[in-house]
Amino acid sequence: MSDNWQYSRRAVAMKSSVIRDILKITQKPNIISFGGGLPAPELFPAEGINEACRKVLKDRPHEALQYATTEGYNPLRELIAERMNKIGVPCDADEILITGGSQQGLDIIGRVFLEPDVYVVTSSPTYLGAIQAFNAYNPLYLTQPSDDQGFVVSGLEELLKKHSPRLIYLVPTFQNPDGRTIPADRRKAILDLAVQYNIPVIEDDPYSELSFEGQIPEHMKAMSPENVIMLGTFSKLLAPGLRVAWLIAPRGAAFDRCVKMKQGADLHTNTFAQHVIYEFIKTGALDEHLKVIRRTYSRRRDLMVQLMREHFPSEVEFTEPTGGLFLWVSLPEKVDTAEILAKAVELDVAYIPGFAFYPDGSGKNTMRLNFSKPTENEIEIGIPRLAKLFKDVLAS
Repeated sequence: MSDNWQYSRRAVAMKSSVIRDILKITQKPNIISFGGGLPAPELFPAEGINEACRKVLKDRPHEALQYATTEGYNPLRELIAERMNKIGVPCDADEILITGGSQQGLDIIGRVFLEPDVYVVTSSPTYLGAIQAFNAYNPLYLTQPSDDQGFVVSGLEELLKKHSPRLIYLVPTFQNPDGRTIPADRRKAILDLAVQYNIPVIEDDPYSELSFEGQIPEHMKAMSPENVIMLGTFSKLLAPGLRVAWLIAPRGAAFDRCVKMKQGADLHTNTFAQHVIYEFIKTGALDEHLKVIRRTYSRRRDLMVQLMREHFPSEVEFTEPTGGLFLWVSLPEKVDTAEILAKAVELDVAYIPGFAFYPDGSGKNTMRLNFSKPTENEIEIGIPRLAKLFKDVLAS
């Protein structure tokens, strides 16, 4: 009977995540998956989180298990503000909204700024989760190509002048899906244009604390605090199952409207999880944990890149990120990575086809590979399998 009910246009139009759908077909036994954007589960600090849970339930159970303010647990907000200031991002606790993962932050951004037929500027490719969140509000996309340094600024002013977009969405540091980082001069050029045309920039920043070497450019939020809304998350730094992240917005209308949109959606983020994360971080445990995951992910990145250099055909190109969770592979134009995924699965290896990360569905010859979740042994086995697939496809 429910098939015959009258649903909203939004509900009818919404599609499930391409990644979620693809991952379902890669769940057969023994398959090595480079598809998900998952942290390494064996590195989750379970003992430390367990101890934090015990302390919260012992010291303040009535507060931690109760309803809370929409803005979030204030000691956690203060702690996040302290961490942000240490990395050069000026903010106070009262500019921070705790969200149910960064995905909710993206949905809040969509609720606040988007409606049918307004424009959003993104890089090409860009984060699929943002496309999915924004699509609920039926915007139109203006995409800028990416080169080795990420988002290309040339041509951006013409787009802003002609279309007056509502926002510019970027993952400027170790971007999902391609691992690229926008350098400081491009960040400044983007921000200068955004200020000139009065357009907010959304700086999605899940990965900057997962830097393996060198120094990352100054955060866009630090360069232009009043024109940037910044998203951060504990999902990649601690554990995604806790579903706790944050949004930093300028005081006034932007922050107040974000709070109201969240309030209408879920009242507030999981109170207990906020208390647990606060308890875990204030001991210094997060900083020690980050050292462990950086070392591990760096080794896995190095191994994957080394094997790709050794085994991939010369026609296949790939990025070599200095942090984050992903790298990006480009094959000759004639190859459709979605079409050859079934052949990859037959070889017991999987990836995410790149078309999913383009608002217009292009990029059919690309794919995203994750190096954080697969073990070194799985990388040693899986990359040669992908190389065999590429050689067979290019020879046909």
